[in-house]
Amino acid sequence: MNGKLSFSSQLAVGVMLFALFFGAGNLIFPAQLGQASGTNLWPAALGFLITGVGLPFLGVFAMGFSGSKDLHDLSSRIHPAYALFFTSLLYLTIGPFFAAPRTGAVAFNVAIEPHLGEGSTQLALLIFTIVFFAISLWFSLKPAKIVDNVGKILAPGIVVLLAVLLVLVVLKPMGSAEAPLNSYQGNAFVTGFLEGYNTMDALASLVFGIIVIKAIRALGVTSKKEILATTARIGIIAIALLGLIYVGIAYLGSVSVEEFGVFDTGGAVLSSAADYYFGTLGAVLLGLVIILACLTTNIGLMVACAEYFHRLMPKLSYKTLVVFFTTLTFIIANFGLSNIITYSVPVLMFLYPLAIVLMLLTFLSPLFNHSRVVYVATIAITFLISIFDGLKTLYKSLGIEGYGFFQPIVSFYENTLPLYNEGLGWLAPALIVIVLTGIVARLQKASPPVEA
Repeated sequence: MNGKLSFSSQLAVGVMLFALFFGAGNLIFPAQLGQASGTNLWPAALGFLITGVGLPFLGVFAMGFSGSKDLHDLSSRIHPAYALFFTSLLYLTIGPFFAAPRTGAVAFNVAIEPHLGEGSTQLALLIFTIVFFAISLWFSLKPAKIVDNVGKILAPGIVVLLAVLLVLVVLKPMGSAEAPLNSYQGNAFVTGFLEGYNTMDALASLVFGIIVIKAIRALGVTSKKEILATTARIGIIAIALLGLIYVGIAYLGSVSVEEFGVFDTGGAVLSSAADYYFGTLGAVLLGLVIILACLTTNIGLMVACAEYFHRLMPKLSYKTLVVFFTTLTFIIANFGLSNIITYSVPVLMFLYPLAIVLMLLTFLSPLFNHSRVVYVATIAITFLISIFDGLKTLYKSLGIEGYGFFQPIVSFYENTLPLYNEGLGWLAPALIVIVLTGIVARLQKASPPVEA
C-alpha cells in the first residue's frame, strides 16, 4: 500500500508519540513554572510551549524532512566524528544517564514516597525501581509491539486520568494566582523558554522521529511525500495533547499557591492538588498517572538507546544492550532525583543549542545547497558558546563561586553577545553565521555537497 493512513491509525501513532514524550519532567516542570510565574503565567507558558512543544514537533518533522536514516546520519552532515560524539552523548543523556533514571525517581517521589514513614525511603526506592525497571525491560524486549503496547494501552490511561484532575481545576480553582517569583518577575517568557529544556523532549524528538517514521512505513506508507505529510499530522496530534496538558498543569500550579504556598518540586504541587480534590483517591489517581507516564517514556528511551548502540556495535545484541542500559538506569535512579537533576542541567545547556541549530540547518539546507561549510561553521560557533554555558551552569549547580579558568571567556561573552545572560547567547551568532556562510555557498558553490 502506498496511500494515506486512516485517521484511526494516525491517531494511534500520534498517541504513541505523545506517550513516548510524556514522562517525568512533563508533569513536574509545568507545575513548578505555574507556581513561580503566578500572574505572569501566560508569557511564561508561551516560552515553555516553544521549547517543550514546538521544538519537539520540529525535531520529529526535521527527521522526516531530512530523509536521513537516523540522527547519526543527519549529524554526519557536519563530520562523521562529530556525529558519533553528538549522537552518542544525546542518547546517553536522554537514556541511562539522566532522563531514564529520572522517570523511575520521579515516579517514586510523587507516587510512593509521600506515603512512607521516615527512614524507609532508600529501601522502598530500591524495591520500587526493581519492579518499575523490570516492567520496562519486559516491554523494551518486544519493540515490534511498541505501537500496540504503548499507543493503545498505556497512553489513553494517562490522558483520561489527567483530564479528570485538570477539568476540576478549571471548573473549581483552588485560588487565584499570586505575584511572580525570581526571574519570572521581569523575564517570564525567556525563563519559561529555558525551563522547557528540562523536559528533554527536543532532544528526544530527534530519536523518536525515527520510531514514528518506521511505524508509518510498517503500516504501509512508502511514498516520501506521504511519509512527510503523515509525520506532520501525527506530530500535530502529539503536540496538541502535550500542549493542552502543559497549560493545564501550569494553570494548576498558578492557582495552588494561595492554598498551599510554594513547593520545592512540581511533584508536591500535583500531590497536594490531587488530595485537595479527591482525598485518598487523589493520591492513588496521581500515582497511577505518574507511574504510567514515566513507564511509557522509559520504554521508548530503552528501545531507542539499545537500537542505536546495536548499530554502532553489532557484536552486542539488542537484547544484551537493553538489559545493560536498563540495569545502568536502575543503578543511577537509586542515587535520587536531586542528584540526577543537578548534573543533567549543565549537559542540557550544552546540548540543547546544538540540537536546535541542527534542526534549523536541516530545514534551511536546500537554500544553501546543502553545503558542509555552513553546517560546520554554524555548529562550531554554537559549540564554542554552549560548552561554556554548560560549564558555567555546572559550577552554579555545585555552588562553586566564580568560573575559574574560563572566567575571561564568560566575561567576554557577557559583554558582547546579546541575550547571553538569558541563556540564549548562542542564538544571534548562529543565525549570523548561517546567513553569511549560506550566501557564500549559494554564490560560489565551492564546497562539495552533503547528502540532502
